[in-house]
Amino acid sequence: MEEVTNVTETTPALPPLLERRVRQRQPTVSVLKSKLKQGVTCSVPRVRSTLTGFFPVVKWLPKYKLREYVWGDVMSGVIVGIILVPQAIAYCLLAGVEPIYGLYTSFYANIIYFLMGTSRHVSVGIFSLMSLMVGQVVDREVFLAGFDLNDDFKASALPDVFNGSIDTNLTAGKLHTVELMGQQCGKECYAISIAAAVTFLAGIYQVMMAVFRLGFVSVYLSAPMLDGFATGASFTILTVQAKYLLGLKIPRHQGYGTVVVTWINIFANIHKTNLCDLITSAICISILVAGKEIQERYKDRLKIPLPTELVVVAGATLASHFGELNSLYGSSVSGHIPTGFIPPQVPRFGLMSRVALDAIPLAVISFAFTVSLSEMFAKKNGYTVRPNQEMLAIGCCNIIPSFFHCFTTSAALAKTMVKDSTGCQTQVSSLISAMVVLLVLLFFAPFFYALQKCVLACIIIVSLRGALRKFKDVPAKWRASRNDAIVWLVAMSATALISVELGLLVGIVFSMMCIIYKTQNPKVSLLGRAKDSDLYEDMDEYKNLMPPPRVQVFRFQAPLYFANKDTFLKSLYKAVGVEPFLEMTKRRKAEKKAKEMSLKQAKANGDKNNGEVVIGLVKRELEFHTIVLDCAAIPFIDSTGMATLKGLVKEYKEIGACILLASCNTSVIDTLQKGQFFGKDDKDMSSLLFHTVHTAVLYANSTFAALERSEDSVV
Repeated sequence: MEEVTNVTETTPALPPLLERRVRQRQPTVSVLKSKLKQGVTCSVPRVRSTLTGFFPVVKWLPKYKLREYVWGDVMSGVIVGIILVPQAIAYCLLAGVEPIYGLYTSFYANIIYFLMGTSRHVSVGIFSLMSLMVGQVVDREVFLAGFDLNDDFKASALPDVFNGSIDTNLTAGKLHTVELMGQQCGKECYAISIAAAVTFLAGIYQVMMAVFRLGFVSVYLSAPMLDGFATGASFTILTVQAKYLLGLKIPRHQGYGTVVVTWINIFANIHKTNLCDLITSAICISILVAGKEIQERYKDRLKIPLPTELVVVAGATLASHFGELNSLYGSSVSGHIPTGFIPPQVPRFGLMSRVALDAIPLAVISFAFTVSLSEMFAKKNGYTVRPNQEMLAIGCCNIIPSFFHCFTTSAALAKTMVKDSTGCQTQVSSLISAMVVLLVLLFFAPFFYALQKCVLACIIIVSLRGALRKFKDVPAKWRASRNDAIVWLVAMSATALISVELGLLVGIVFSMMCIIYKTQNPKVSLLGRAKDSDLYEDMDEYKNLMPPPRVQVFRFQAPLYFANKDTFLKSLYKAVGVEPFLEMTKRRKAEKKAKEMSLKQAKANGDKNNGEVVIGLVKRELEFHTIVLDCAAIPFIDSTGMATLKGLVKEYKEIGACILLASCNTSVIDTLQKGQFFGKDDKDMSSLLFHTVHTAVLYANSTFAALERSEDSVV
């Protein structure tokens, strides 16, 4: 025995298998000083880097491969420009402003994104969802300002609005104007002033998000939530445009429940349907849908998309002009669209306090769609984009155009897909599209005077086919993930039935609540060992697993924090079959009963010590002596979770069972160390924490066996 002892003492201790690195953090003051010094340092390379960072075009345009890229860029630019013109005019119906402003918005947004964007394929400009959200703000403020929402009433010459002349509006038979910055402003002037103000603020928010690196905000917009939100908004757009298909004179509803109230008003006024508009709408929708179906069916054979919208607009404009549909049948037309540009004007800062909150969802949604589309097409075509620069670019696409009477812009999926499918290589295609819009602004805009509004509504509604088809995917969504399907349905329903802004808020809150619910009700399981291996898995999910003798291995698949600590405890008690408090209560009752029996026997035997006996707490044999907590699926714990583990160790120790932790990640270990879970100076760490479940089980069995041997030797 002495020889064995000597050998053991002289054998050097083996180093631990895993040893944590010692982290040495630099003082916060020195880190701030170095960053400040780096930030204020000015040099030629830094200026060049900053310039190319803000304006990526400076970097890639000199490397432009003319022969290789020019044909695809010109082709895609011209095609997108042709598609863009009728859509720019049409989406102004949604935005509640005159058609000329849609052309301005498309022109400026394409040029600015050409200079500042990092995506080669994204098409930035007017987007139906953004137009709808702007239109709701515009109509609300126009209504509150006392203007008549009958949008068929035409103002006097548009340029006079910005020269300070009085724009007329029929309100109770009187002229009505609003004073803005010392000028009298009519309905159309006030509408674009509201749109420019909310656009300016949305751009400011986006630039601030870029400066403070707040791009992470978009991660709270889950894909199912965004998908449901877009579908609900599409249904709202369809509802808002339905009156134009029928030629009904119904003001846009203000407040919640736009979809329900609008359809009630439509059916209440269905007898006033303009047959000319109805017939025109039926013909245009048939042609547009047929063109889309042909495009989808033969997209492999067709090298370029069919310009169906342009054909419909041109044909309908000619028919309306020569058929005199406006004067003979009372069909609503677009009216005068002037050529040229209106002088720039500073956004009305007095209006911004009224729309400051409305600009927040506009900024977030615009950024989210732009970045997601940029990353999607960058991944598809094998290059990278910078999300922060994308946020800055889209912010400038809103701030700068707001001085030129434009409204909020975003990346648009349909036009981006057209650019990608027609051979687009760089953002030169956006410059070409801007030139196409410029031609319309300078020369062809007046030719759209007789274009019926029902034709524009048809273009908008047919463009929603893709979003409205999402309803067919609901069963597949439900089968794939019930949680995602429910989030989609809630976001869609809230957006369509309440309002677009509240629908976005409800969708975000509900999707986050679903995540919280998952962490509060996670999957828990008891683990068993695969035969002759150190692999432990869920016994309910895998066959041929055996639980280790006298050891319970418990897995909790969620973070352990204040919101789910009770769930953790209840699931553990249920899994192992022993709750410490109840076990102690049972033992105390057994002790009391044993004491009473002992006293009775003492009295019966005539014990002269008045029946005073000493009885220790009655011990009941448990089915296990150790609980191993598999922490591999616990990403983090907070102070409440750590206190829960401390209490658990103490409670089970009182009933003769010990708790061991296995497979903890370093963040969990750090939290436990900071809370002195392993005792002072981590003295109990080696006996409580193990790298794998198997080592914890082996330690538990060996310790218990040694304890039994020592008890036997004492006896």
